[in-house]
Amino acid sequence: MRQRGVCLPMAQCAQLEPTAITILPMTAPRDRTAQQATTPRRLTIKDVAQAAGVSLTTVSHALNDRGYVDPETRARVKRIAQELGYRPNLRAQRLRTGKTNSIAVFFSMPLAIAGGPARMGFMMEIVAAAAEAAMRRNLSLVLVPPLAGANDFLDGLDIDGAIVIEPVLGDPQIAGLRQRGVCVVSIGRPPEPEPAIPYVDLQTTAMAQLWLTHLHEQGARRIALLVGAQARHSNLETERVYREFVAANGLPLLLRRADVHVGEAAGAAACRELLAEDPAIDAVCVPVDAFATGAMQALREAGRRVPHDVRVVTRYDGLRAKNSVPPITAVDLHLEQRAVMAVELLFEHICGDTRHTMLAGPAPSLILRPSSVVA
Repeated sequence: MRQRGVCLPMAQCAQLEPTAITILPMTAPRDRTAQQATTPRRLTIKDVAQAAGVSLTTVSHALNDRGYVDPETRARVKRIAQELGYRPNLRAQRLRTGKTNSIAVFFSMPLAIAGGPARMGFMMEIVAAAAEAAMRRNLSLVLVPPLAGANDFLDGLDIDGAIVIEPVLGDPQIAGLRQRGVCVVSIGRPPEPEPAIPYVDLQTTAMAQLWLTHLHEQGARRIALLVGAQARHSNLETERVYREFVAANGLPLLLRRADVHVGEAAGAAACRELLAEDPAIDAVCVPVDAFATGAMQALREAGRRVPHDVRVVTRYDGLRAKNSVPPITAVDLHLEQRAVMAVELLFEHICGDTRHTMLAGPAPSLILRPSSVVA
C-alpha cells in the first residue's frame, strides 16, 4: 500500500475500483437458516467482467474512466454494471490502495476578496465547477477557505491532490503540500520564473492588453493602474504590460499598489492618491474587483462622473461589477471551464500522467458596460 498523498503510477491508478457491495434482503429472515439461504453474496467486478465477457482490467478501466477502452465496450460495461446493481465499496478501496479519492481547493486571497458579496464571488464560481468535475471522476472535494490559521490544519488533511488558486511567490501552501508528496496544480501561473507545478493559465497578458487597448480606443490618454501589492503573477504581469503600453503610446505612468487584505477601503484610498497626483486622470484600470468598488466610491466623492470624466474597468465579472452603479466593464475569465481543466490536469498527475504542465484555456473576452463606454 502506498503512502497517502503520493502520486501513483498510471498502472496503479487504474486499479482504484471498488471491490464489493452488500445487497440487503427485501424482508427480514425468520431464523438463521433462512438468513443464510436468502442473503445474497457480495457483487464484485468479477461478476461484471463475467457478465460483460471482458477482463477485470477492462472493467476497472471502463468503470473508472481510466486507461484505453473502446467507447462501445466502456458503455456496455457501465450498462451491465448498472443492471447488476454493482456499487463501489469506498472503504474497501481506501484500505486496498491507500488513496482517499479526495482533492482540496486552496485560496491564497483573503475571503473578503475571493468570496465577494455574499461569498458568491470568484472563489465559489471555481469551487462549484470543480466539485462537479471532481464528482464525475469519483472524487470528493474539500474547500480550504483563506482563513487565518487554515494552514495549521494542513498536516491533518488527508487528500490525494490539491488545486491552489492564484498562488503567491513562494506560496507556503504549495511548499507544504509538495513536502507531503501531494500532487498540486494551480489556476493561474505561479509567479516563479520557472513554475514548479503544472497550471491552468489565466492569460493575464492578453487580459491586460484588452483593458488598455479598449480604454485607449475610447479616447483615454491618462490611464491609471491600481493593482494588488501581493506577488501574484496576475499582479506582476498586469503591471509589466501596463508599463510597456504607456511607454509605447507616450502616456504618463500613473500606478498604485494596494493590499488585498484591506479590500474595498484600500481601493478607495489608492484611487484618492491617484487623483491627488494627477487630477486629469481619465481612466482607471482596476483588476481586483473589490478595489474597483472602492475606486468607484472615491470617484463619486471627488465629483467625477463615470464614464464621462473617468472610465473604469476591472477583471472579474462578478456581483461587484454587475451590481455597481454604473455597471463596470469586466472580463469573462471562463472560470468554470478553467476549474474543470484544473481538475482534469490534477487527475492526470495523480495517476502519473505528467505530459501536460500548462493548459492555456479559452481566451479572455471583454464584457463592455457603461463604466467605460459613453453612450
